[in-house]
Amino acid sequence: MFTPGERIVFFHAHPDDETLATGALIAGLIAAGHPVAVVTATRGERGAVMPALAALSGAAFVAQRECELRRALEDLGVADRAWLGTAPARTAGMPSRRYLDSGMRWVTDTVAGPGQDAGPDSLSLAPVEEAAADLAAFLASYRAEVLISYDELGGYGHPDHVACQHIARAAAKDVRFIELVSAAHQSQAGVVALGFPEQDGHLRRALASYPSQFAVHGDTVIHVGGQSQPITTTCWLREIE
Repeated sequence: MFTPGERIVFFHAHPDDETLATGALIAGLIAAGHPVAVVTATRGERGAVMPALAALSGAAFVAQRECELRRALEDLGVADRAWLGTAPARTAGMPSRRYLDSGMRWVTDTVAGPGQDAGPDSLSLAPVEEAAADLAAFLASYRAEVLISYDELGGYGHPDHVACQHIARAAAKDVRFIELVSAAHQSQAGVVALGFPEQDGHLRRALASYPSQFAVHGDTVIHVGGQSQPITTTCWLREIE
């Protein structure tokens, strides 16, 4: 699926998504000699907070999430990162902008959907053309050859994940686009499972960098809302023509 030395960019919605969804894949590709960068769309401003850090709010919470992302990427071996809307992930000549976390609501115990109060600067309400141009600017500056982001389900339906898929598809005009296949689609044709069990240690260190968002118990991640997620070193991918 990847040729030696290909330059790869991951595009994720919030801090922690890169580790939860693709941590072992990122570390594995870097270990295989690929230059890898991560672009994060929002700072996860509207995420819930684990009880131990419940006092965090506002600017302090945003700073915490920025710090957590930095530590996690260091644990995964990522040296190149950017925020969407900030150079080099911003269209040349345009002032910087922040794409904000859109928030969400739980539709079922495991599937999310749009909330009712996303603000005007939220990622899910941003013009796809503007956000895609920002991402394309980073792809060009990084000399990327591959872009990896979500499929149309966005993993579990978060509106920012779904927005990332639209943005990534629009930005990937000069690069190969590979989508992260959601569980409901992993049995479909063209899906490839890539496992990196040797990266389990890197993945667990990166997961431990997110105390505001979840706790790790054995082989399971426990989220703020009580949802449990098994730690996996396998990703399901599909290249989109």
